[in-house]
Formats: sequence, structure tokens, C-alpha cells
Amino acid sequence: MKSSVSTRRLTWLLAGLSMLGPFCIDTIFPAFLQMGAQLDAGPLAIQQTISVYLIAYAAMSIVHGPLSDAIGRRSVIVGGMVVFTLASVGCALAKDLPTLLMFRAMQGLSAGAGQIVGRAAIRDLFHGDDAQRLMSQVSMLFGIAPAIAPIVGGWILGWGQWPVIFWFLTAFSAVLLLATWFWFPETNPASARAPFVARHLVRDYAAIFLNPRFQRLAAAGAFNFAGMFLYIASAPVFVMQHLHLGERDFAWLFIPTIGGMVVGSYLSGRAAGRMDGDRLTAIGFAVGGIGALLHIAYSAFADPFTIPWAVLPLFLTGVGVALVFPILTLAILDMYPRHRGSSSSLQAFTSLVVAALVSGAMSPWLSHNPFHLALGSASLTLLGWIFWRWERNVCKRLPACPQEIVAVEPPNQL
Repeated sequence: MKSSVSTRRLTWLLAGLSMLGPFCIDTIFPAFLQMGAQLDAGPLAIQQTISVYLIAYAAMSIVHGPLSDAIGRRSVIVGGMVVFTLASVGCALAKDLPTLLMFRAMQGLSAGAGQIVGRAAIRDLFHGDDAQRLMSQVSMLFGIAPAIAPIVGGWILGWGQWPVIFWFLTAFSAVLLLATWFWFPETNPASARAPFVARHLVRDYAAIFLNPRFQRLAAAGAFNFAGMFLYIASAPVFVMQHLHLGERDFAWLFIPTIGGMVVGSYLSGRAAGRMDGDRLTAIGFAVGGIGALLHIAYSAFADPFTIPWAVLPLFLTGVGVALVFPILTLAILDMYPRHRGSSSSLQAFTSLVVAALVSGAMSPWLSHNPFHLALGSASLTLLGWIFWRWERNVCKRLPACPQEIVAVEPPNQL
């Protein structure tokens, strides 16, 4: 498993599985106007294709992890890919909005299996610096998904009508299904599995969620990512109204984001074993903070609002997110070694709830004004840093900051 070839193949497979969920959100952005015209639906109705997907994604995210703890990682991912592939076919064939929304909900129910279970699989197989390196590589490719998705969607629209986007997603998920079937190893052996019992699941989730240390780490990661996601969620308004570009010009917003995520993930992987995780996290928040300040300064004084200067700070935002994410994720997974699936699910659920609030409330409220958008992004990044500093200050007061909890315990008051 740890040969260079198998590790490389596993990295690409886990990255592809992680990309599927966010990719499915943003690919249809450029098709909103066309979908509305053909389905006889207004902008608010078409926006529900995102809302129902996110709601279903968030609801099922709390099940994928513990289910993989009980029946194995591979089975859950294979099942998720089968459902997603069939749901994508249903979306492509939909002739009215209610049918499309039903199959979008099915996509949401299944799309998170690869991302959530894949994180647990990384920690099953690798430890310490090796785990950080692989998590960084997967995070780099995962971060590309929401950035390139609208670009790909715009290109696909040049070949046909909006259903072609869902046929593309069908093909993508089918390839992932085959790759998982042939290449993905079972990383959670039967001897290490925990029974899937509803009352035990509720008990375990309550113990994890009420653990103050989990709350601080999960909030730090969720809000830090949300600072970047606010721009992603606001992409249609930002690109077409503020930058006065077309539906095929989303690259102007997303290429700096992609570049930042790639550079940050590369640096995180290179720093594994050479730099303390706390120091690397501090650097990540500092870089993201500088990007946020540049956004505020440019949007406050620039007239007119032009490229590339309006989007260059997103490079620093991407670097900051990519430096911070692997450290915080591994810290959460290490808290509950026998319940990594559950802790991964709950972390994902936390991020999804924050992302849903950002896309459903903050983006419509702030995206009409670039300065307000910059302030909102900076506030989210700052909030993530505050939770992380809270966690570090608590640890400094303890004789030894807890890095691992052997089993799910009743919540402590760290």
C-alpha cells in the first residue's frame, strides 16, 4: 500500500471522490439562465437546485462516517457512487423542476460518501507526517473542484444544452465507481468495526459534538474555509455583474483560488516533519488574513473594479485555507481513533452547515457590493482564527494538550 505507485493512485482516487460533492454544486452555475428558461422557473426557484442538494448532503453526512465504521469504508463509497450515478442520469432526463429537484436531492444524499469516508481512510492507512502529506495532496485536488467547476460548466454549455452537464457528472461518477471497485482497499477491517446502532450513534455524536475541543477545531476549519467559499458562492454576481464578464469567464475568479490552494497544499506537504503544526497553522491564518485585508483595501478604493487586481487576493486566501485544513482535520480524526468515520462526518456536517448559511444568507445579502463581500469574507477568516487561538490557549494551560482519545468518552471540559 505504501509503495509510491499505489500511494499515488490512492491519492488521485481519494481526490476524485472528494471533488465530486463540491464539483456537483458549482458546475451548473453558468446554466442557471438556460435552466430557468427551459424549465419555466424563476431565479429563486432555480436556486433551489443548490439548496436541496446542500440540505440532503448535510443530512446524509452524519450517516456516511459511522456507517463506514460499521460495514467498511469501501462498501459505503461503492454504494454512494452507484446512487450518485443513477441520480445524475435522472437529472439529465428531467423535464420539469420538481423532478430535477428530486434527483438533485438524491445526488446530495450520495455525493459525500467519498469525501467523508476518504478522510477516515487516510488516517486508517497513514500516521504522523505521512498522513499530513497525503491529506495535503488530497486537499489540494479537493480545493480545485469548486474553483474549476463553473469553468467546466461554461465550456460544456458550448457543446449543448444544460442536461449535458449532468451527463458529464454521470460519466465522472461512473469512472470513480469503477476505480473504487478495482483499486480502493478496505481500510477498516472487520475486527476494528463498531456496530451501527441508532442509540449508540446518537450517544457517540453527542459525546463528540459536545466535546469543547472538537467544537473549537471544527469551527476554526469551517469558518476559515467559509471565508473563501463566500466568493465561490457569490461567483455568478461577482463575475458577471461586478467584473462585467460573461458566463465563460469564471476562470478570472477561480484560477487565483486554484493557484493558492495548489501552492498552499504543496507547502503543507513539504513542511510535514519539518515544521510544527501549530506554527504552520499560524502561518496559514496570517497569509489568509493578508489576503482578506487586500480584498478590503482594493474594494474600498478601486474605481473602476477591474481584473486582475480584483481577484489576486484570492490567491493568498487559497494558500491560507490549504495550509490550515490538513492540520485541523488530522487533529479531529486523532481525537477518536475507533470512530474516525463519525468524527469525519461530524466535521463535514459542521462545514456544510456553515457553507449553507454562507451561500443561502450571506452571499445574497453581501454579494451586491464588493466592499461588503470583502468585509464578510474577512470576518469569517477572523472568526476561524479566533477559534483556533482559543484552542491553543486552552492547550497551553494543560500539562499536556490531548492529541488522542482512545474511545468516545463523555464530553470533558477542556
